[in-house]
Amino acid sequence: MGLLGWLWRAGPSGFGSSSTAEQVTQGIDASQLTAIVTGATNGIGKETTRVLALRGAKVIIPSRTLDSGLKVKQSLLEQNPSAELHVMEMDLSSLDSVVSFARSFNSSHKHLNILINNAGIMACPFQLSRDGIELQFATNHLGHFLLTNLLLDKMKATAKKMGVQGRIINVSSNAHQRSDGSCFNLDKINDQSKYKPFVAYAHSKLANILHANELSKHLQEEGSNVTVNSLHPGVIFTNLGRHIQMNPTLMKSLAALAKPILKSIPEGAATTCYLALHPKVKDVTGKYFADCNEAMPSPKARDEILGKTLWEFSEELIKRRSRRPV
Repeated sequence: MGLLGWLWRAGPSGFGSSSTAEQVTQGIDASQLTAIVTGATNGIGKETTRVLALRGAKVIIPSRTLDSGLKVKQSLLEQNPSAELHVMEMDLSSLDSVVSFARSFNSSHKHLNILINNAGIMACPFQLSRDGIELQFATNHLGHFLLTNLLLDKMKATAKKMGVQGRIINVSSNAHQRSDGSCFNLDKINDQSKYKPFVAYAHSKLANILHANELSKHLQEEGSNVTVNSLHPGVIFTNLGRHIQMNPTLMKSLAALAKPILKSIPEGAATTCYLALHPKVKDVTGKYFADCNEAMPSPKARDEILGKTLWEFSEELIKRRSRRPV
């Protein structure tokens, strides 16, 4: 078969690492669905938004500034003039901004079928958010944790009214394997003297999986018709790595070596779109996916006690810093 054939082979779903977002959603009608895609202004978030809109979904684009969001909307409309896109302002690193977005969305939109927690930053220099929390953890996990909690009632009500299962998707990363799970303590997260950019990123990506797993259990216990899954999108060169400090020549050399296993942006968005729309994923919840197939995350990502610890830690951070507790 050869190395490339092995890497690109399809799995049980019928799709694999070379499948694109358009391919995995071919023939699916999403015209009755409403979705929110965080991080929709670039990279795989933008491609996810494009494909969901192509399949007929109404997609909300949260953006830190309305201007940048409107530019993305315009570029997508040029490709698909019939796309139903709505831009709303939100900064995931600010709990107040997340609360404001959720309040505005809940009052102005009747339904929410799909929530894709995609936005993220990677390996940035040490910085605290407006709420005094290490920026990668605040943006990649805590903002999404709060956003999801504030939109859950809307999603549950929508699923009940429409009879269509709601889907929440957390975009994680295989980088979660670098986290030892000992990080869910504010003193440790905010310790600048021990800060390592890639390790902090790994902590936040582990949190994405644990959050999905724990939330899935809560919803199953309630009997809610909403599923929650997480995923690794693959290795893709996007502006997510803009903070990485590396010699340009070395970067080009590494890119050339990695090219055979790198994904394009349409391939990188495939697993997200598969989990958002494909009928094969109906009733599947609390799972981790890669290349549009169920995969096995690290032992720490499957640790139920650690998942509960993270949940309680996240709630405590929000209660201490948000104007409105969860």
